Amino acid sequence: MRKAIFMGLCEELAPTLRRKDTRLRAALPVEKRVAIAIWKLAIPDSYRSVANQFGVGRSTVGIVLMQVCTAINRILLRRTVTLGNMQEIVDSFAQMGFPNCGGAIDGMHIPILAPPHLGSKYVNRKGYFSMVLQALVDHRRCFIDINTGWPRKVHDARSFRNTSLFRKMQAGTSFPERKITVGKVEMPIVILGDPAYLLMLWLMKPCTGSLDSSKERFNYRLSQCRMTVECAFGHLKVRWRSLYGKLDLAENSIPAIISTCCAFHNICEGKGKSGTQAWTSEVQHLEAEFAQPESRAITGAHRGAARIRDALREQFEAENQQ
Repeated sequence: MRKAIFMGLCEELAPTLRRKDTRLRAALPVEKRVAIAIWKLAIPDSYRSVANQFGVGRSTVGIVLMQVCTAINRILLRRTVTLGNMQEIVDSFAQMGFPNCGGAIDGMHIPILAPPHLGSKYVNRKGYFSMVLQALVDHRRCFIDINTGWPRKVHDARSFRNTSLFRKMQAGTSFPERKITVGKVEMPIVILGDPAYLLMLWLMKPCTGSLDSSKERFNYRLSQCRMTVECAFGHLKVRWRSLYGKLDLAENSIPAIISTCCAFHNICEGKGKSGTQAWTSEVQHLEAEFAQPESRAITGAHRGAARIRDALREQFEAENQQ
Protein backbone atom coordinates (compact mmCIF):
# COMPACT_ATOMS: atom_id res chain seq x y z
CA MET A 1 0.00 0.00 0.00
CA ARG A 2 1.45 3.35 -1.06
CA LYS A 3 1.83 6.15 1.45
CA ALA A 4 -0.68 8.31 -0.41
CA ILE A 5 -3.32 5.56 -0.15
CA PHE A 6 -2.53 5.09 3.55
CA MET A 7 -2.82 8.80 4.33
CA GLY A 8 -6.08 9.02 2.41
CA LEU A 9 -7.49 6.17 4.51
CA CYS A 10 -6.41 7.86 7.73
CA GLU A 11 -8.09 11.10 6.68
CA GLU A 12 -11.40 9.39 5.92
CA LEU A 13 -11.36 7.30 9.11
CA ALA A 14 -10.11 10.06 11.44
CA PRO A 15 -13.54 11.30 12.60
CA THR A 16 -14.44 7.78 13.74
CA LEU A 17 -11.05 6.62 15.09
CA ARG A 18 -9.75 9.76 16.80
CA ARG A 19 -9.67 9.53 20.61
CA LYS A 20 -9.08 12.18 23.28
CA ASP A 21 -6.08 12.19 25.58
CA THR A 22 -6.68 11.29 29.23
CA ARG A 23 -4.85 12.22 32.42
CA LEU A 24 -3.14 8.85 32.42
CA ARG A 25 -1.92 8.68 28.83
CA ALA A 26 -2.02 10.18 25.37
CA ALA A 27 -4.37 8.61 22.85
CA LEU A 28 -2.88 6.66 19.96
CA PRO A 29 -2.78 8.79 16.78
CA VAL A 30 -5.16 7.75 13.99
CA GLU A 31 -2.19 6.97 11.72
CA LYS A 32 -0.78 4.53 14.27
CA ARG A 33 -4.15 2.85 14.74
CA VAL A 34 -4.58 2.31 11.01
CA ALA A 35 -0.96 1.14 10.67
CA ILE A 36 -1.42 -1.45 13.43
CA ALA A 37 -4.54 -2.84 11.75
CA ILE A 38 -2.95 -2.98 8.29
CA TRP A 39 0.20 -4.62 9.67
CA LYS A 40 -1.82 -7.27 11.51
CA LEU A 41 -3.90 -8.02 8.41
CA ALA A 42 -0.91 -8.08 6.05
CA ILE A 43 1.48 -10.13 8.19
CA PRO A 44 0.46 -13.44 9.82
CA ASP A 45 2.20 -12.46 13.08
CA SER A 46 0.95 -13.00 16.62
CA TYR A 47 -0.65 -10.19 18.58
CA ARG A 48 2.42 -10.08 20.83
CA SER A 49 4.74 -9.67 17.84
CA VAL A 50 2.64 -6.80 16.43
CA ALA A 51 2.49 -5.20 19.89
CA ASN A 52 6.29 -5.27 20.15
CA GLN A 53 6.59 -3.81 16.64
CA PHE A 54 4.49 -0.76 17.53
CA GLY A 55 5.32 -0.41 21.23
CA VAL A 56 1.79 -1.02 22.52
CA GLY A 57 0.13 -3.64 24.68
CA ARG A 58 -0.98 -6.98 23.27
CA SER A 59 -4.63 -6.31 24.10
CA THR A 60 -4.38 -2.90 22.43
CA VAL A 61 -3.61 -4.57 19.09
CA GLY A 62 -6.83 -6.59 19.23
CA ILE A 63 -8.92 -3.58 20.28
CA VAL A 64 -7.45 -1.30 17.61
CA LEU A 65 -7.84 -3.97 14.92
CA MET A 66 -11.56 -4.31 15.55
CA GLN A 67 -12.04 -0.54 15.84
CA VAL A 68 -10.43 0.02 12.44
CA CYS A 69 -12.29 -2.89 10.79
CA THR A 70 -15.61 -1.69 12.20
CA ALA A 71 -14.92 1.80 10.84
CA ILE A 72 -13.97 0.41 7.41
CA ASN A 73 -17.16 -1.66 7.27
CA ARG A 74 -19.29 1.31 8.29
CA ILE A 75 -17.68 4.03 6.16
CA LEU A 76 -15.88 2.54 3.17
CA LEU A 77 -17.24 -0.95 2.42
CA ARG A 78 -20.36 0.06 0.46
CA ARG A 79 -18.38 2.64 -1.47
CA THR A 80 -15.49 0.34 -2.42
CA VAL A 81 -17.18 -3.05 -2.84
CA THR A 82 -19.76 -2.01 -5.39
CA LEU A 83 -20.72 -2.25 -9.06
CA GLY A 84 -18.60 -0.08 -11.33
CA ASN A 85 -19.15 0.93 -14.95
CA MET A 86 -21.54 -1.75 -16.22
CA GLN A 87 -20.84 -1.11 -19.89
CA GLU A 88 -17.10 -1.43 -19.30
CA ILE A 89 -17.59 -4.68 -17.40
CA VAL A 90 -19.78 -6.24 -20.11
CA ASP A 91 -17.49 -5.09 -22.92
CA SER A 92 -14.38 -6.42 -21.15
CA PHE A 93 -15.87 -9.85 -20.53
CA ALA A 94 -17.04 -9.94 -24.17
CA GLN A 95 -13.46 -9.32 -25.24
CA MET A 96 -12.43 -12.27 -23.06
CA GLY A 97 -14.95 -14.40 -24.93
CA PHE A 98 -18.25 -14.34 -23.02
CA PRO A 99 -21.09 -11.98 -24.05
CA ASN A 100 -23.38 -10.04 -21.70
CA CYS A 101 -21.46 -11.08 -18.58
CA GLY A 102 -21.58 -9.01 -15.40
CA GLY A 103 -19.08 -10.91 -13.24
CA ALA A 104 -17.70 -14.21 -11.97
CA ILE A 105 -18.65 -15.80 -8.65
CA ASP A 106 -16.82 -18.28 -6.43
CA GLY A 107 -16.05 -19.13 -2.82
CA MET A 108 -12.81 -19.20 -0.83
CA HIS A 109 -12.07 -20.93 2.47
CA ILE A 110 -10.54 -18.78 5.21
CA PRO A 111 -8.77 -20.90 7.87
CA ILE A 112 -9.89 -20.15 11.43
CA LEU A 113 -9.25 -21.59 14.88
CA ALA A 114 -11.77 -24.13 16.17
CA PRO A 115 -14.84 -22.25 17.46
CA PRO A 116 -15.74 -23.12 21.06
CA HIS A 117 -19.32 -24.01 20.07
CA LEU A 118 -20.53 -26.09 17.10
CA GLY A 119 -16.97 -26.39 15.80
CA SER A 120 -17.84 -29.43 13.68
CA LYS A 121 -19.93 -27.17 11.38
CA TYR A 122 -16.75 -25.36 10.35
CA VAL A 123 -14.66 -28.41 9.41
CA ASN A 124 -14.24 -28.70 5.64
CA ARG A 125 -13.35 -31.69 3.48
CA LYS A 126 -9.63 -31.02 3.90
CA GLY A 127 -9.96 -31.40 7.65
CA TYR A 128 -9.32 -27.86 8.88
CA PHE A 129 -11.72 -25.27 10.29
CA SER A 130 -12.76 -22.58 7.81
CA MET A 131 -15.21 -19.81 7.08
CA VAL A 132 -16.29 -19.14 3.50
CA LEU A 133 -15.97 -15.90 1.57
CA GLN A 134 -18.31 -15.89 -1.44
CA ALA A 135 -17.57 -13.11 -3.89
CA LEU A 136 -18.66 -11.69 -7.23
CA VAL A 137 -15.74 -10.17 -9.15
CA ASP A 138 -15.56 -7.89 -12.18
CA HIS A 139 -13.08 -7.89 -15.10
CA ARG A 140 -10.53 -5.86 -13.10
CA ARG A 141 -10.34 -8.48 -10.31
CA CYS A 142 -12.23 -6.15 -7.98
CA PHE A 143 -15.01 -7.35 -5.68
CA ILE A 144 -18.52 -6.25 -6.70
CA ASP A 145 -20.35 -8.15 -3.97
CA ILE A 146 -19.17 -10.21 -1.00
CA ASN A 147 -20.82 -12.47 1.55
CA THR A 148 -19.03 -14.13 4.43
CA GLY A 149 -19.75 -15.85 7.71
CA TRP A 150 -21.10 -19.18 6.48
CA PRO A 151 -19.50 -22.31 7.97
CA ARG A 152 -18.01 -24.82 5.57
CA LYS A 153 -20.69 -27.43 6.18
CA VAL A 154 -23.10 -25.25 4.17
CA HIS A 155 -22.91 -25.97 0.43
CA ASP A 156 -22.01 -23.06 -1.88
CA ALA A 157 -25.38 -23.19 -3.63
CA ARG A 158 -27.31 -23.01 -0.35
CA SER A 159 -25.26 -20.16 1.07
CA PHE A 160 -25.66 -18.30 -2.23
CA ARG A 161 -29.45 -18.66 -2.13
CA ASN A 162 -29.44 -16.86 1.23
CA THR A 163 -27.53 -13.79 0.03
CA SER A 164 -28.86 -10.39 -0.98
CA LEU A 165 -27.10 -10.85 -4.34
CA PHE A 166 -29.24 -13.90 -5.13
CA ARG A 167 -32.43 -12.05 -4.25
CA LYS A 168 -31.42 -9.06 -6.40
CA MET A 169 -30.51 -11.31 -9.33
CA GLN A 170 -33.85 -13.09 -9.03
CA ALA A 171 -35.68 -9.77 -8.95
CA GLY A 172 -33.61 -8.42 -11.84
CA THR A 173 -32.37 -5.42 -9.83
CA SER A 174 -28.70 -6.30 -9.43
CA PHE A 175 -27.72 -5.15 -12.94
CA PRO A 176 -29.29 -2.67 -15.38
CA GLU A 177 -31.87 -4.13 -17.77
CA ARG A 178 -29.81 -5.27 -20.74
CA LYS A 179 -30.79 -8.28 -22.84
CA ILE A 180 -29.25 -9.63 -26.00
CA THR A 181 -30.47 -12.27 -28.44
CA VAL A 182 -28.36 -15.40 -28.83
CA GLY A 183 -29.69 -17.46 -31.70
CA LYS A 184 -33.42 -17.23 -31.03
CA VAL A 185 -33.10 -16.97 -27.25
CA GLU A 186 -33.15 -13.82 -25.10
CA MET A 187 -30.30 -13.64 -22.61
CA PRO A 188 -30.08 -11.20 -19.67
CA ILE A 189 -26.81 -10.12 -18.08
CA VAL A 190 -25.38 -13.27 -16.49
CA ILE A 191 -22.76 -14.14 -13.91
CA LEU A 192 -20.42 -17.13 -14.23
CA GLY A 193 -20.02 -19.87 -11.63
CA ASP A 194 -18.48 -23.30 -11.23
CA PRO A 195 -20.36 -26.65 -11.13
CA ALA A 196 -21.23 -26.13 -7.45
CA TYR A 197 -23.86 -23.56 -8.46
CA LEU A 198 -27.27 -24.18 -9.98
CA LEU A 199 -27.72 -23.27 -13.65
CA MET A 200 -30.04 -20.26 -13.75
CA LEU A 201 -31.34 -17.85 -16.37
CA TRP A 202 -28.79 -15.35 -15.03
CA LEU A 203 -26.04 -17.78 -13.91
CA MET A 204 -24.07 -19.83 -16.41
CA LYS A 205 -21.86 -22.72 -15.35
CA PRO A 206 -19.74 -25.30 -17.22
CA CYS A 207 -21.23 -28.26 -19.06
CA THR A 208 -20.58 -31.56 -17.28
CA GLY A 209 -20.77 -35.23 -18.17
CA SER A 210 -19.87 -36.39 -21.67
CA LEU A 211 -18.40 -33.40 -23.53
CA ASP A 212 -18.28 -32.88 -27.27
CA SER A 213 -16.14 -30.22 -28.94
CA SER A 214 -18.81 -27.49 -28.64
CA LYS A 215 -19.27 -28.12 -24.90
CA GLU A 216 -15.52 -28.09 -24.37
CA ARG A 217 -15.29 -24.79 -26.23
CA PHE A 218 -18.10 -23.33 -24.09
CA ASN A 219 -16.35 -24.49 -20.93
CA TYR A 220 -13.06 -23.00 -22.11
CA ARG A 221 -14.57 -19.57 -22.73
CA LEU A 222 -16.39 -19.61 -19.43
CA SER A 223 -13.21 -20.71 -17.64
CA GLN A 224 -11.21 -17.89 -19.24
CA CYS A 225 -13.60 -15.34 -17.76
CA ARG A 226 -13.90 -17.10 -14.39
CA MET A 227 -10.13 -16.72 -13.96
CA THR A 228 -10.84 -13.16 -12.82
CA VAL A 229 -12.35 -14.37 -9.54
CA GLU A 230 -9.51 -16.84 -9.00
CA CYS A 231 -6.98 -14.07 -9.62
CA ALA A 232 -8.88 -11.79 -7.22
CA PHE A 233 -8.68 -14.40 -4.46
CA GLY A 234 -4.99 -14.89 -5.24
CA HIS A 235 -4.25 -11.18 -4.95
CA LEU A 236 -6.35 -10.97 -1.78
CA LYS A 237 -4.31 -13.73 -0.15
CA VAL A 238 -1.04 -12.27 -1.42
CA ARG A 239 -1.69 -8.88 0.14
CA TRP A 240 -3.55 -9.85 3.32
CA ARG A 241 -1.69 -12.93 4.48
CA SER A 242 -3.41 -13.05 7.86
CA LEU A 243 -6.24 -14.77 5.96
CA TYR A 244 -3.96 -17.82 5.86
CA GLY A 245 -2.84 -17.59 9.46
CA LYS A 246 -5.88 -19.13 11.20
CA LEU A 247 -7.65 -15.98 12.36
CA ASP A 248 -7.48 -15.87 16.16
CA LEU A 249 -10.84 -14.21 16.72
CA ALA A 250 -14.38 -15.06 17.78
CA GLU A 251 -16.36 -16.36 14.81
CA ASN A 252 -18.74 -13.37 14.95
CA SER A 253 -15.77 -10.97 14.52
CA ILE A 254 -14.18 -12.75 11.54
CA PRO A 255 -16.62 -11.50 8.85
CA ALA A 256 -15.68 -7.88 9.63
CA ILE A 257 -11.99 -8.76 9.20
CA ILE A 258 -12.58 -10.50 5.86
CA SER A 259 -14.77 -7.65 4.59
CA THR A 260 -12.07 -5.14 5.53
CA CYS A 261 -9.47 -7.11 3.56
CA CYS A 262 -11.81 -7.09 0.54
CA ALA A 263 -12.30 -3.32 0.83
CA PHE A 264 -8.53 -2.77 1.10
CA HIS A 265 -8.04 -5.09 -1.88
CA ASN A 266 -10.35 -2.98 -4.05
CA ILE A 267 -8.68 0.25 -2.93
CA CYS A 268 -5.21 -1.06 -3.80
CA GLU A 269 -6.26 -2.71 -7.06
CA GLY A 270 -8.05 0.47 -8.08
CA LYS A 271 -4.80 2.39 -7.59
CA GLY A 272 -2.87 -0.13 -9.71
CA LYS A 273 -0.91 -1.56 -6.76
CA SER A 274 -0.21 -5.27 -7.32
CA GLY A 275 1.73 -7.91 -5.40
CA THR A 276 5.28 -9.16 -5.93
CA GLN A 277 6.64 -12.57 -6.82
CA ALA A 278 8.02 -12.96 -3.29
CA TRP A 279 4.53 -12.52 -1.85
CA THR A 280 3.14 -15.07 -4.30
CA SER A 281 5.75 -17.64 -3.26
CA GLU A 282 4.82 -17.22 0.40
CA VAL A 283 1.12 -17.62 -0.33
CA GLN A 284 1.81 -20.79 -2.33
CA HIS A 285 3.57 -22.18 0.73
CA LEU A 286 0.57 -21.31 2.91
CA GLU A 287 -1.84 -22.82 0.38
CA ALA A 288 0.04 -26.10 0.57
CA GLU A 289 -0.90 -26.25 4.24
CA PHE A 290 -4.50 -25.08 3.75
CA ALA A 291 -5.59 -26.47 0.37
CA GLN A 292 -8.95 -25.29 -0.97
CA PRO A 293 -11.47 -28.16 -0.86
CA GLU A 294 -13.71 -28.66 -3.88
CA SER A 295 -17.44 -28.22 -3.51
CA ARG A 296 -19.77 -30.99 -4.62
CA ALA A 297 -21.17 -30.37 -8.10
CA ILE A 298 -24.95 -30.13 -8.36
CA THR A 299 -27.18 -30.97 -11.32
CA GLY A 300 -30.44 -29.51 -12.48
CA ALA A 301 -31.28 -26.17 -14.02
CA HIS A 302 -33.83 -23.41 -13.89
CA ARG A 303 -36.40 -23.66 -16.66
CA GLY A 304 -35.02 -21.97 -19.76
CA ALA A 305 -31.44 -21.72 -18.47
CA ALA A 306 -30.28 -24.74 -20.45
CA ARG A 307 -31.70 -23.15 -23.63
CA ILE A 308 -29.53 -20.07 -23.07
CA ARG A 309 -26.45 -22.21 -22.47
CA ASP A 310 -27.15 -24.32 -25.57
CA ALA A 311 -27.64 -21.19 -27.67
CA LEU A 312 -24.31 -19.80 -26.43
CA ARG A 313 -22.62 -23.12 -27.14
CA GLU A 314 -23.94 -23.12 -30.71
CA GLN A 315 -22.87 -19.50 -31.22
CA PHE A 316 -19.35 -20.19 -29.95
CA GLU A 317 -19.15 -23.21 -32.27
CA ALA A 318 -20.30 -21.13 -35.26
CA GLU A 319 -17.77 -18.38 -34.44
CA ASN A 320 -15.00 -20.95 -34.30
CA GLN A 321 -15.87 -22.25 -37.79
CA GLN A 322 -15.80 -18.80 -39.40
